Amino acid sequence: MYCRACGAEMNDNQAICLKCGVRKGDGNAFCANCGNPVQPDASVCLNCGVAIKAGGGFSGGASGDLAGQNKTTMVLLAFLLPLGIHNFMMGESKKGIARLLLDIIGIGWIFCWIDAFKILSGSYVVDPDKYLF
Repeated sequence: MYCRACGAEMNDNQAICLKCGVRKGDGNAFCANCGNPVQPDASVCLNCGVAIKAGGGFSGGASGDLAGQNKTTMVLLAFLLPLGIHNFMMGESKKGIARLLLDIIGIGWIFCWIDAFKILSGSYVVDPDKYLF
């Protein structure tokens, strides 16, 4: 994996680029797959052929990506139907199961509303390995 802002090689577990300090997935000057320069509005890397989202995020789960789901749909599901269904749709099965269990004891809606506000503000990060936040 390479930094989208400066093209430096990154470890898959890094949260930020150690060379430029940019958060993983942010930037639009380099391909995250091969590290070669790309046009800022490119949808595909012309060197390796990997798809690049138009908003600058790499198609592999960058922040604000919501795993390809519609933002409005995810907010409505999280806010109006707080069962963790939005987590399952974004590939966060562990978090979805935790939300269902919390809903059984009556407090699952709190976490789902927090998710809804995070999605609205653009600060929600899809992470299949997390249980709550």
